[in-house]
Amino acid sequence: MIQKIKPRRDVLCVEKPDRRLLSYVPDDSGVRSNHDRRGFEGAAEAGGSYEQFQQEDKRGRRYVVDYEVQAVFSHQGKSCSLTAQAVDISTTGMLLKLPAEQGAKLQAAGRVKLSFTITPGSMPEGYEMKIRSLKANCVRMTNGEDGMALCGVEFADTLAQYAADKRQNYMLAASAFCLGIITLVIILMRAESVVYFRFNRWLYLYSIIAATFLLSRYFFAVFYRPVKIDPDYTPGVTVIIPCFNEENWIQNTIRSCINQDYPADKLEVIVVDDHSNDHSVDRIREAIEEIKGADAENGNYHMADRIRYLVQPFNKGKRDAMAWGATEAKHELLVFVDSDSFLDPYAVRNIVQPFKDKEMGGVSGRTDVANTYTNALTRMQSVRYYIAFRIMKAAESYFDAVTCLSGPLSCYRRDLVLKYADAWLNQKFLGQKATFGDDRSMTNFILRHNRTAYQDSAVCRTIVPNSYTMFLKQQMRWKRSWLRESLIAARYIWKKEPFMSLSFYMGLAVPIAAPIIVLYNLIYVPIMHRVFPITFMVGMFLMAMLMSMAQLFLRRSTTWIFGMWFCLYYEAVLLWQMPVAWFTFWKSTWGTRLTPADLAEMEKERLKKERKEKKRHEP
Repeated sequence: MIQKIKPRRDVLCVEKPDRRLLSYVPDDSGVRSNHDRRGFEGAAEAGGSYEQFQQEDKRGRRYVVDYEVQAVFSHQGKSCSLTAQAVDISTTGMLLKLPAEQGAKLQAAGRVKLSFTITPGSMPEGYEMKIRSLKANCVRMTNGEDGMALCGVEFADTLAQYAADKRQNYMLAASAFCLGIITLVIILMRAESVVYFRFNRWLYLYSIIAATFLLSRYFFAVFYRPVKIDPDYTPGVTVIIPCFNEENWIQNTIRSCINQDYPADKLEVIVVDDHSNDHSVDRIREAIEEIKGADAENGNYHMADRIRYLVQPFNKGKRDAMAWGATEAKHELLVFVDSDSFLDPYAVRNIVQPFKDKEMGGVSGRTDVANTYTNALTRMQSVRYYIAFRIMKAAESYFDAVTCLSGPLSCYRRDLVLKYADAWLNQKFLGQKATFGDDRSMTNFILRHNRTAYQDSAVCRTIVPNSYTMFLKQQMRWKRSWLRESLIAARYIWKKEPFMSLSFYMGLAVPIAAPIIVLYNLIYVPIMHRVFPITFMVGMFLMAMLMSMAQLFLRRSTTWIFGMWFCLYYEAVLLWQMPVAWFTFWKSTWGTRLTPADLAEMEKERLKKERKEKKRHEP
């Protein structure tokens, strides 16, 4: 009997739920809309923008926390201090729980200085820090029957302002300085490669290509800007959620997809379950019933017509689930969302904006890691994800040629998806059916004749593997699909913008040749020439520092150090998956979920072990 692997518990940032389940959905009656309720119209009259409106809303979001807060205040001319328990927090204030007697003193004082530690994972990435003597005002007090009081305090300065004053300005300056120095050193080292080119042409050619590719990505990412929101541009959107064995996360995914700041009559959600063998279908049904129940209050959201689910009669694979959803969709744009990913309330409104360009065929949103602070592995992935999107995809988007519209959040024109659906579903590579890499594959079909883009302001958060076993299996699957789809893209990408095409071919050559280069520098040179590869080691260190400093500069997050660890882990482990991927491209197992192919592989391994044990005990 095959047992399911029990996942480790993830550390997630928990947003305090609104008393309204559909708090971001504007209704068509005009009784409640995000614009007037959240102050956008006033901001617009004052010259504000929709982007500012979103930022104001994000600053007011509250997160469930549980840590001690030291409060110092003046009461009847004496300095007093007390310890309270934080219940929730936002960037502008927090809710404290404390004995009613102490609460009365705090309320009488009015002004207070707070000291506490924002633990990693309790707020969005970048806010983890120690707070010392932050000035605040007691704005409300509620006494409970248990002798405890809830005290709402408003910070004199927002946490973002506090962080900027105390550390982020220094972090910004330090990271900018380091980025400049690192870039300069890399350029000087590659200039040296030109000088010594004749002594080892292939080695120095590789180093020049690798440095040019890497620095060009960062260079063009500097000039990237997301498309600004036009509040009047709201094309019809169908969100499709393909699901297989995601009973733990699917309800959160569904709620996030329907609770969008988008016209109710122009957004629908379709969940397609690929014959899950856990309780996913039950969780889907419960979530949809809950949402429709919330709509029953006034009926202004028309949920009966806007959200539904489909169940495959047997497991056909993710592509078939996505294609079925596309055929059932009624709107012109399709947003695909993975079943373990959660949309920001403004994700849909942001991701549709590039489609004002009639030549735009597909758009990728930004994917952040939801479980960043679970362990060191998830921290490494958090840095890798952010750089992959904010730097690599942003650079490609500068040329309207993003080569992978990532699965967690991507948007396509429905007519194009249906146009290529048959070829996509029946795709084969070297005679083998392609069962994963659905996002890269569809991107190739779209990019061949249309533009593709990246919209940094369209954000989702996804659950990443928290164990090395699952992570390595995921990475192997990704490398197989990357190899396959990159070779396919190489056939037509030369027709795109010249510099983009050149960059693509450099990006294809560098990782393929990397294992040979590493072996040459770390094994062959020390043994045959008795020379320690100091230049190569310095180059690796500089590339790792470049990623880490970019993370620190752009995000001001304490996770920046894990960018270096990821690069080292890549060179030591992930790099060597590339040769393996070449010879195992035909495998159809996912590794991270128990698909029929995975179950068959596990059963095969079990029988293999039984045969070995049987032979061992034979006389």
